[in-house]
Amino acid sequence: MSKGNLIDRKLSTRAVHIGSEPDVSTGAVTTPIYATSTYVQESPGIHKGLDYGRSHNPSRFALERCVASLESGAHGFAFASGLAAISTILELLPVNSHIIAIDDIYGGTFRLFERVKKLSAGLSVSYISSFSDPAVASLVQPNTRMLWVETPTNPMLKVVDLEEVVKFARAHNLIAAADNTFASPIIQRPLEYGFDIVMHSATKYLNGHSDVIGGVVVVREDGELAERMRFLQNAVGAILGPFDSFLIQRGIKTLPIRMQRHSESALEIARFLENHSRVKRVLYPGLPSHPDHAVAKRQMELFGGMISVELNASLEETKTFLKRVEVFSLAESLGGVESLIEHPAIMTHATIPAETRASLGITDGFVRLSVGVEDVGDLRRDLEFALS
Repeated sequence: MSKGNLIDRKLSTRAVHIGSEPDVSTGAVTTPIYATSTYVQESPGIHKGLDYGRSHNPSRFALERCVASLESGAHGFAFASGLAAISTILELLPVNSHIIAIDDIYGGTFRLFERVKKLSAGLSVSYISSFSDPAVASLVQPNTRMLWVETPTNPMLKVVDLEEVVKFARAHNLIAAADNTFASPIIQRPLEYGFDIVMHSATKYLNGHSDVIGGVVVVREDGELAERMRFLQNAVGAILGPFDSFLIQRGIKTLPIRMQRHSESALEIARFLENHSRVKRVLYPGLPSHPDHAVAKRQMELFGGMISVELNASLEETKTFLKRVEVFSLAESLGGVESLIEHPAIMTHATIPAETRASLGITDGFVRLSVGVEDVGDLRRDLEFALS
């Protein structure tokens, strides 16, 4: 089997092999770490296609090819963080542009929209609870340029209908952009539904080992959008380094089997929590009780490792619960092999105004779980002890 045929192989095969072709000079199976800032030139402008480390790095290119393949995209672009990736996407838009965004988003994204780009680029954002509401069309303005979605969303785990968003984007000539961090390309691939751009905080599931900060953007077609992203990646300069590129690509090799384990364990934990007397509600796309369960079944191949839970508890009681867990680690972030738990109102979403959090349902008793790959019985007993 030639490496050129790998693009037609299944996701688990591509995760291992795309971008990891044996090194031509040594035969090394693992892509080398190219720790160089510049490249020698035979004469001015005559070189091997690589001239400067910000613009070109084979370790980064290998990662970019791999994620682009997994997302069914044309080109990938790796950045120093997920927020650096989002910030560079926003540079595609002219000054004073308007975005329509899902209302439940990562706190860092909200902060970037409202406290950075609003001031530096005149960005304005209209937040909506669903794209199925006919009133959404009335929000489109002459300067509206982009739709921004997360799905599942952070932390309420809404599942946005991808086909519905693309239909709306096409009707109004808007760029459709999706943050696919919570799902990963193993669970869903928005570009296959017609989205223009997909991004990941590669810190999370792509890397999967809680030892790297990174972001990746993939564009659907090899056209103007790809050229603009390539220019902006180099011009803005928030690129991912070769060591981090190496680590994330290493993590991606096990992404398919990790997502299977995350999803299987999360479903079992969600069912357990849904029947616990101290739990008010459980939000998990794999549960029939989830408001968007039907959409999740249609567009997600698995249901993921993220669970949000509202306890029948005060803030102090919730803090006590969070202090009592032992296998789960009380920490921000998600998507690693270890299970994490956090309090969005105090931790990941503290930057979002209290009234907005309240309207979304992020209460004092609301906690978010990232289910890892430990023994699911140990995880269940850990939560049972903490809730007792």
